[in-house]
Amino acid sequence: MRVSPIGWAFNDLQQVLDEAQRSAEVSHNHPEGIKGAQAVAAAVFIARTSHDKSAIRKWIAEECGYDVSITLDEIRPTYSFDISCQGTVPVAVRAFLESSDFEDAVRLAVSVGGDSDTIACITGAIAHAFYGTIPVEMKQQALEIFMDPRLVEVTSRFMDRYGVPG
Repeated sequence: MRVSPIGWAFNDLQQVLDEAQRSAEVSHNHPEGIKGAQAVAAAVFIARTSHDKSAIRKWIAEECGYDVSITLDEIRPTYSFDISCQGTVPVAVRAFLESSDFEDAVRLAVSVGGDSDTIACITGAIAHAFYGTIPVEMKQQALEIFMDPRLVEVTSRFMDRYGVPG
């Protein structure tokens, strides 16, 4: 869930994958953890560069082997807390795929339950890259209420440097 900036910081998919691997090796030094990080960073990259949900779906399924064809309505009844990448990344991607805008994406992600903060973080990152904006009210609340001023500064500098839309 912390890898999404890599999808913004590089302009080549292979470099995104390499940097995602490097970032994951520190805390998720397991093949599944690395694959999950690469999947999220790649989804953000594809979302921001092609704005094509079918391209994201295809890449996640073919390159990562994640099944994102199961709908959220099918997932919810049996889903339980699962912190693994295999248990969070496909669900997060599916929530994004079913969404109509940023807020809808995050709400769908939370509605699944389980490790909802991780799922919503991943879904929101992909949705932001795809839809290009975060609703003003949500953004203001995050910046003014929930984020430490130092984190707001770091976030602002990153967004300015890499052209991340607000």
